[in-house]
Amino acid sequence: MPDIDLSAGRIDYTDTGGPGETVVLVPGLAFDESVWQAVVQDLRADYRVVVPVLPIGSHRRPMRPEADLSAQGVADVLAEFMERLDLRDVTLVQNDAGTAQLLVGVRDARIGRLVLTSCEALENYPPGVQGRTLHAASRVPGGLFLLLQSFRVPFLVRMRTSLGGMAKRPIPYELVRRWYGPLLTDAGVRRDFAKFCGSVDKDTYLKAAERLRGFRGPALVAWGAEDRMMPPQTGRRLAALLPRGEYVEIPDSRTLIPLDNPGGLCAELRRFIKETSTDRT
Repeated sequence: MPDIDLSAGRIDYTDTGGPGETVVLVPGLAFDESVWQAVVQDLRADYRVVVPVLPIGSHRRPMRPEADLSAQGVADVLAEFMERLDLRDVTLVQNDAGTAQLLVGVRDARIGRLVLTSCEALENYPPGVQGRTLHAASRVPGGLFLLLQSFRVPFLVRMRTSLGGMAKRPIPYELVRRWYGPLLTDAGVRRDFAKFCGSVDKDTYLKAAERLRGFRGPALVAWGAEDRMMPPQTGRRLAALLPRGEYVEIPDSRTLIPLDNPGGLCAELRRFIKETSTDRT
């Protein structure tokens, strides 16, 4: 994988290249580029697809000790990444974490279209039982380290209160090992993860929601129809905030739409890109 040195540290990314419009796929908390693999394979023939591995758990090398890894700090990493690669008129697609929302009205000049798929938003932050458990563990010395040990046990991973509640079908354990390997083996990565999980400001996405009202580009809110962690009602409210917002539900999927129904998501992405212009006037 190529990598790039940013203010916070060096991150990995994938880039299919090509002359088509640029689609940036952003993984969520403790997921790397592999969560988007089926989507990348579907889109790469017609678009330049770029996937950064943000420093929120599945990154392979620790960030600089002084790096701001709050939710807004990670959003700034994403913005700097797009600036350094000189990506323009990007169709920015977010899943699980709400990072992309935090760029709107702050550092959104490179965003042509915004796509939010089953992600934390509004007052659902930290989201669901899973998010609240991580936040609580981050506030207890050694709590995150102990909680992360559960990801060594497939049975515990499959529980509804863990990754099992985020996907409709069982997640292959080799993917879980890939995603959580850095957290289980690298103290620096755990430090970064703890900084992110422990920096929760309950108003973060409520403030971001107010800025969404000013986004003039086309926006698609595509929610897992059977999502339990990120309720579909949250998605409908998000779409209503965006001046050019559209809401769709992706059937047969929960939070991890790129795993549950990548074909359905890609069909909506292709339609949305074809039908909309990035003109924000």
